[in-house]
Amino acid sequence: MHKPTTLAIALALAGVLNACGGSNDAIISNPSVTPAPASAPIEVKMLAINDFHGNLKPGGTVTIPDPADASKTIKVAAGGSEYMATWIKTLKAKNPNNIVVSAGDLIGASPLISALFHDEPTIEAMNELGLELNAVGNHEFDDGRDEVLRMQNGGCHPTDGCKGGATFTGAKFKFLAANVIDTASGKTLFPAYQTKTFGGVPVAFIGMTLKNTPQIVTPSGVAGLSFKDEADTVNALVPELKKQGIESIVVLVHEGATQGGGLNECKGVSGAIVDIVKRLDPAVDAVVSGHTHQAYNCQINGKLVTSANQYGRVISEIDLTIDPKTRDIIKSSAKNIVVSNDVAKDSIQTAIITKYDNLVKPLENRIVGKLAGALSKTLNTAGESSLGNVIADSQLAATSPAKLGGAQIALMNPGGVRADLTPDASGNVTYGQLFTVQPFGNTLVSMTVTGADLIELLEQQFTGYSNNQPFDRVLHVSTGFSYSYDRTQPAGQRVLRNTVMLNGSLISAVMTYRITVNNYLATGGDAFTVLTKGTNILGGAQDVDAFEAYIKAQSQTGSVAVPALTRIKRIN
Repeated sequence: MHKPTTLAIALALAGVLNACGGSNDAIISNPSVTPAPASAPIEVKMLAINDFHGNLKPGGTVTIPDPADASKTIKVAAGGSEYMATWIKTLKAKNPNNIVVSAGDLIGASPLISALFHDEPTIEAMNELGLELNAVGNHEFDDGRDEVLRMQNGGCHPTDGCKGGATFTGAKFKFLAANVIDTASGKTLFPAYQTKTFGGVPVAFIGMTLKNTPQIVTPSGVAGLSFKDEADTVNALVPELKKQGIESIVVLVHEGATQGGGLNECKGVSGAIVDIVKRLDPAVDAVVSGHTHQAYNCQINGKLVTSANQYGRVISEIDLTIDPKTRDIIKSSAKNIVVSNDVAKDSIQTAIITKYDNLVKPLENRIVGKLAGALSKTLNTAGESSLGNVIADSQLAATSPAKLGGAQIALMNPGGVRADLTPDASGNVTYGQLFTVQPFGNTLVSMTVTGADLIELLEQQFTGYSNNQPFDRVLHVSTGFSYSYDRTQPAGQRVLRNTVMLNGSLISAVMTYRITVNNYLATGGDAFTVLTKGTNILGGAQDVDAFEAYIKAQSQTGSVAVPALTRIKRIN
């Protein structure tokens, strides 16, 4: 593992950083590095992260080969902005021609220390850390377009105002969104790309999110926005860049892949990014990706493709060699570096964390109740998890009283369950842990649906159906509701109708039922479009409040039991 020694301050950021596309065309000037002789290649170091999700504090691990025995692996404590800042300073010191970038989901689904303050702490930390570019990801849109614009431009939160009397000034770095179009104006929501000059040669950085963003965020938050195909967007920009004399092109995209190897491997790589890269114009030289929270270091279709795990635990150290005559990148290589916690903490980051930690600790550390054992978000083969079951049960408990919704069934999207819930030695869990599990602040919505709609909802969980689910998403269901499905059957016929039961009775297609989901699902999120047909809608509590109330109530007479995974059965 590459370990830093004495810190050296990076000399100076190279050249000019120029924003292009969209409505924000400000130019940011930085001290120029003396151009290399015309015959000498220009070396550029790009440091990339993705899927930081406001994880300012450390707490996770990364698995690496055991230095003492290559046949074994060890877990290394990693992450946290205090350590990431130190690592970035160390890596930047290797080459004054450098840039720090992010491939999206910098914010959203964040721990309480950032989320309680609408992710302003993360923006503040990244400003100090030296981030220059962030391609928007789907989670940048969790609170809608106006809020992500506020993250860039600054200003007080429209509901909560400014904390501590200080106005939030916004990101010093630039958000990029080449494939996010404001349908009213026809312009990109943020600049499509930016260029930075190294040794007299401009390099373009195109930034964008996955085209399926509208399917995985609250639809109302992206109303009036169109999300275009990733490869088509890049390819359409290439002629524009070439007209400006730009030959070196890097793509930052919030879409990714999975692979079966280590941090710097590419074993059996598969996923949406593979198809995207294969369709890119040959002029594109390198791709920084994300979204899948994976680490990989790949060559796909002759292009370098990287991803740096999640939560700031890994940095992709990417080296680019530019021919000053052709102005093109002629060589690229990368190494995923673990942000190990065995280096000095950055004092500026420590101050930021301490400031917000002191504000949030009383709430974060408050004990809510007891668990009989750990609740895992890991899915079994049918798509069920113990934590998902308990969350669905908590939502049913919160909305089953007639005046609160009269719900008979609660359903929860698996993507909204963000972390395991593990009690301490005494069985206690805290509010901070509950918030980490459900950080979105969604509200519960009860509605009336027909039995036919309920069965269609279950069919919409699987790929190949008319709602175009990109991958299987099996909803967590509350106690008393059960069914079986056969994945080998044709789309629309996978749910076995004679197994869909509520409290021992078969669901009737012509009867009506009261169900509860969160507001994200209620508006058609995750491609569950049938839920938009619901009637007699009644809003309810926030999901995390319902979760807290349920654990408190269960703890009055003991502890929350770990439920059996018997509600959903997969036949094939």
